[in-house]
Amino acid sequence: MRPFPDDLAQAQQEWSATYQQLAERPARSELRRRLYRLSAQLFFHPYWQQQRPGPAAWRELRDLGRSDGDVSERLHR
Repeated sequence: MRPFPDDLAQAQQEWSATYQQLAERPARSELRRRLYRLSAQLFFHPYWQQQRPGPAAWRELRDLGRSDGDVSERLHR
């Protein structure tokens, strides 16, 4: 697994949690706005400046965001 910055992994975890909350309560506009802001934060993160992520990088980040446990432990394996 590639080493993602802590703030990028945290944003992905927040995105996943917000997406789940929105799925449970779809009429919540504040959740949609939060999801939109997190999406922009993920997509335009400085980590991707050198090279735009391919599908495999997005999958790894998304999997990291969905898993439980300590983010920093999984980031630097």
